[in-house]
Amino acid sequence: MLRLLVIEDDQRLSDNVVEVTKEFLQSTQAFDGAEGLYYGEQNIYDVIVLDLMMPEMNGYQVLKQLRKRHIETPVLMLTAKDGIDDKIKGFQVGADDYLVKPFHREELLMRLKALLKRTHSGFQENQISHQNLVLNIQQKTAKVGKENVPLNGKEYDLLEYFIQNPEMIITKEQIFDRIWGFDSETSITVVEVYMSNLRKKLKNYHDQIRIKTLRNVGYMLTKGEKN
Repeated sequence: MLRLLVIEDDQRLSDNVVEVTKEFLQSTQAFDGAEGLYYGEQNIYDVIVLDLMMPEMNGYQVLKQLRKRHIETPVLMLTAKDGIDDKIKGFQVGADDYLVKPFHREELLMRLKALLKRTHSGFQENQISHQNLVLNIQQKTAKVGKENVPLNGKEYDLLEYFIQNPEMIITKEQIFDRIWGFDSETSITVVEVYMSNLRKKLKNYHDQIRIKTLRNVGYMLTKGEKN
């Protein structure tokens, strides 16, 4: 599932964002700017909802630091201010879109889906794709053409992560944090085990999908062998 980081100090509003988006986004919540910056720096999220006025660091400061670290995750900024100067400042530091409080859930969903479609070319509401490989987000299934690719839960999550980030280097640490979570008691070596299993199941589909190992760096989804 695609991952959302909600940086919002109003817990009720944050919980509402999580509830509204739960059908297609898995959420992590941060309740102040410093905590939000820590999570955002992991660079494992597909979209960020960022409040403007927060303790520790405000939204402008958080976003400025993320962009300074070359983290290009799309950001939807929330604000109670409707002034043009505030919006201009937000866009100048790297915001992708703005939403003024209070807002309707339908507008939040529309704006988040628009950001995901812009940054994930294969994204649709219920599926993502890479060449002839299609993943159904709700059912957690994979198909190449009409043929099912048998994947268990974590294998599916791993493949989905790569398809969301084609031609990008993904480190073992990013995979572990994304799939198993920061507080998991599992060893990071589990990544290699699941990568091996996933490659075996994709062996017959190298013309559609191939995951390269970059030694001491990470992994990368590349074009298939016949492309």
